[in-house]
Amino acid sequence: MTPKSTISGRHGEVAVAAEGLIKRFKTGRTTIEVLKGVDFDARHGDLTMVMGPSGSGKSTLIAALSGLLRPDEGKVAALDQPNLWKLSDGKIDRFRLEHCGFIFQGFNLFPALTALQQVTTVLGYQGAEKGEARQRAKAALEEVGLGPRMNQRPSELSGGEKQRVAIARCLAKNPQLLFADEPTSALDGENGQVVVRLLRRAATEHGAAVVCVTHDPRLEAWADRIIRIEDGRILEDQRRTPDPNATLSH
Repeated sequence: MTPKSTISGRHGEVAVAAEGLIKRFKTGRTTIEVLKGVDFDARHGDLTMVMGPSGSGKSTLIAALSGLLRPDEGKVAALDQPNLWKLSDGKIDRFRLEHCGFIFQGFNLFPALTALQQVTTVLGYQGAEKGEARQRAKAALEEVGLGPRMNQRPSELSGGEKQRVAIARCLAKNPQLLFADEPTSALDGENGQVVVRLLRRAATEHGAAVVCVTHDPRLEAWADRIIRIEDGRILEDQRRTPDPNATLSH
């Protein structure tokens, strides 16, 4: 389960691996163990679906894998970091900025910024110069089919378009790790299909390790790997061949 100390990013190599993750939350006098000694890995070029019912621990798992939520026990090796959680908070923040992309159900866009500005702002935080940031942002927005809409603000975009802006923001960073938490749950079938195809492309063409949390069984068809989690434990880990002709039909 432990990855190599350095990970090159080639397809099939481990990008992130966790050992013995335990996470507890306190509610009043009660302590609930949400992750119960979870071992997990994800590989470059794979779209890994983490599936399970509400409250199964799947969102907590990707938060721990990505440096957003510190586990109580266990370790996370990611890219060239043998244990992400041994780093200072500032270095974890920098790791996320440089190497991780995030897509959430709620889009997390800035209301006052255009689609182009949403992407260039993040690239600016990474240190890209204005001209380079604009060029990369335009290319990413064109890749997700939003070239004609790049000067629109979120209030002028549909739900599917907002999610594609969030994906463009990820792709422009060229992340080696991409985490998606219920990215299609607020979308209709047509827009959901666009989004999952873009996640598939991020893995296949960009070589990212894409970890997608969902409870929607229709997304299974696009996955290289399906991990089922319930009550804080992984119950099943299955590799499969993605279906290039899959649709999100009900």
